[in-house]
Amino acid sequence: MKLLIVEDEQKTGNYLRQGLMEAGFVVDLARNGADGLHLALTETYDLIILDIMLPGLDGWNVLQTLRNARNDAPVIFLSARDQVADRVRGLELGADDYLIKPFDFTELLARIRNLLRRRSGRRDEADLMTVADLEMDRKRRQVSRAGRRIALTAKEFILLELLMANAGEVLSRSQIASQVWDINFDSDTNVIDVAIRRLRGKIDDEYDVKLLKTVRGMGYTLERPEP
Repeated sequence: MKLLIVEDEQKTGNYLRQGLMEAGFVVDLARNGADGLHLALTETYDLIILDIMLPGLDGWNVLQTLRNARNDAPVIFLSARDQVADRVRGLELGADDYLIKPFDFTELLARIRNLLRRRSGRRDEADLMTVADLEMDRKRRQVSRAGRRIALTAKEFILLELLMANAGEVLSRSQIASQVWDINFDSDTNVIDVAIRRLRGKIDDEYDVKLLKTVRGMGYTLERPEP
């Protein structure tokens, strides 16, 4: 597994690289946002650890550029910015996790391994799921509708996987937050709504039959169309 660290604090960056290499990973380290973005776009990484307050190009812009380029590598923000608004912004931009400095290395390592396990698709359930003409291949981490491939971020894939596994059932926002992000979101945040809107844009907008439905006041469901 190959990881990228984008961290300008020399001591923190070296500590992370050393610890992750000892844990068995291949690790690249970039000291600023521009170099980190270049590496992320030109190399293939299984996961990226990204600081926010970077010289030149900050972490927000690095992540946004990656997602706009359809780079779906899992991203963990590692930042001293500890406000809820910062965590929400990071998740809305497409981060998969957010850890606040100072951090415990064992916790970071556990989160990394959890994301990598999810991405690898090692699950007990069947590899292939279908709802109408929407198909998900868990093993290959591929999604298509009507035979057309759909590019999803890591979090979008997990969100769709949850919806497909519970097709026909209404899932509340709190259920989705808990099972997809492992976090209990405050009811005033709109992270779930933003994620659903982006997913809907990819799996529904170009098709006549809409599958992803909003149940007002209750949550969201992926409907199986009547035959």
